[in-house]
Amino acid sequence: MEQGYAVFLLLGVVLVLIDGQLIYRSGKGYMSRAYGDPEAARSMTRLATVLFHLVVLGLLAIVSIISVDTGDPVKDVVVKLGVMLLVLALVHAVTMMILGRIRDRQLQQQLADEMAEEHRQYEQQRSVPPQTRVEAVHGAPAPRVEPAEQKIDPTQIKTIR
Repeated sequence: MEQGYAVFLLLGVVLVLIDGQLIYRSGKGYMSRAYGDPEAARSMTRLATVLFHLVVLGLLAIVSIISVDTGDPVKDVVVKLGVMLLVLALVHAVTMMILGRIRDRQLQQQLADEMAEEHRQYEQQRSVPPQTRVEAVHGAPAPRVEPAEQKIDPTQIKTIR
């Protein structure tokens, strides 16, 4: 049984490392579109990949001590590997969901920043003060609208935030 245990651990670690590298390499490209900075995308992907490795290796250790008795040591290893592959697939899917959420949040933040910048530019370019429309009530005298006494220079207006 010791040989089957060692084979299971060896195969499990190899599978985890391969899948972790796949997540890292594809996640780096996926995240680089959301982050303008490739270093930030690489860093975020690296953090998610480390989390993936820690979780899956921990689960591998737990699955490795579960006793399976099919009567054949080879079948025991195959059953454990099957369970480990299912766990690996589940954790892989969760990791991809996490990377997707991080990417979506980053894209939403970029969109909000762009909209705020466009709004700020619009407010700076807008030199006409807002005008109100006055309508006469039926039967009432028309309101008297006085012309502006002086023009306001928009560059002289201070705003406090």
